[in-house]
Amino acid sequence: MNIPFELQIGWRYTRAGRSGRRNGFISFISMVSMLGIALGVAALIIVLSVMNGFQKEVRDRMLSVIAHVEIYQAQGEALADWQATAAEARRNEQVVGAAPFIATQALIARGDDMRGAIVRGISPAEEATVTALAAQLRDTTLAQLVSGGWGIVLGGELARGLGVKVGDRVTIVAPGGQFTPAGVVPRLKQLTLVGTFEAGHFEYDSGLALMHVDDAARLFRVAGPTGVQLRLKDAQQAHEVADEMQLRLGDSVRITDWTRTNRNWFQAVQIEKRLMFIILTLIVAVAAFNLVSTLVMTVTDKQADIAILRTLGASPRSIMTIFMVQGAASGVIGTLVGMGLGLLVAFNVDVIVPAIERALHMSFLPGSVYLISHMPSDPQSADILPVVAISLALAFVATVYPSWRASRVQPAEALRHE
Repeated sequence: MNIPFELQIGWRYTRAGRSGRRNGFISFISMVSMLGIALGVAALIIVLSVMNGFQKEVRDRMLSVIAHVEIYQAQGEALADWQATAAEARRNEQVVGAAPFIATQALIARGDDMRGAIVRGISPAEEATVTALAAQLRDTTLAQLVSGGWGIVLGGELARGLGVKVGDRVTIVAPGGQFTPAGVVPRLKQLTLVGTFEAGHFEYDSGLALMHVDDAARLFRVAGPTGVQLRLKDAQQAHEVADEMQLRLGDSVRITDWTRTNRNWFQAVQIEKRLMFIILTLIVAVAAFNLVSTLVMTVTDKQADIAILRTLGASPRSIMTIFMVQGAASGVIGTLVGMGLGLLVAFNVDVIVPAIERALHMSFLPGSVYLISHMPSDPQSADILPVVAISLALAFVATVYPSWRASRVQPAEALRHE
């Protein structure tokens, strides 16, 4: 193969340098630079993959409990005809399920214990077409919710916090009071706990209660369902579908989607992800620019070689290319090793992290503090490719100045002391 001599010599310089005290030191610095680049790239890929996994896990668990899109009366009153609203919504090809609901905040008490919760009135049959949790519990727990039965289903953490089990009675303190000759008194209603659920999302497991929509309407004194919740084929299209429906249904209703409801959380995750990307990229940059010192020492050590090459007719551009190949090769090797290591760890986080937790007898993500209790990972090419490109670009930029200095070496000056 007719390989340009610049590539051959540059690659030879990359592999050589282990004989002699000075050359051995240069080789050691080069290895440290490659190792730094590899560790920086691996850290970036692992951290971004874990953050992607965390976001995906929380989003999936969240969407197993809540609807993709919600339509409700602007004044907070009951919809005039929720069936007509649902039928109009189904005209959008993205909509695959619709169900009525009533949602409000209330206090749930058991003895001296009292917890605030979101109480959602649902129709069990229709709800199963909207949320994965309802579909899972339709024939078991939710089947116990019947109109007039005054039953309630609590999140597992909420039930444990109140110290109740199936069959126990709990008291709901409804918002707003009732007027009596003695003044305004709170409206109380006792309900029977007919079941619990575990969504795997601490916020909902500890703060959500379900009851039949008819019972909720009587308890909270509304004429009927206050809204309709929808399930879409593609949850990522929720924002566009909500905007389209708002234009079609007008200002008499308010329409929101899951991305707006949880906007602060998702924005916080994105900001944290960008900051981690910047911080870890600086680590890669420091390692990449260690190549500068490696190449400077190599150029100083190879003064005689440069002079001989120039004497044999090599142009300054060829000399510059030789040392750029050497530096770029170190950057490419470090980047590829880091990418391989990062992907290896990212795809096996579910095995590595539990092993570390068992060895250290500790839990990195206690369920009582975080939304999930295990370390997820979701490597995405949209994150990995920019990391690799930035690492290669930094390594390339780091080689420019030392290589340019090598091209400026004068043969006569270099050979004077040889």
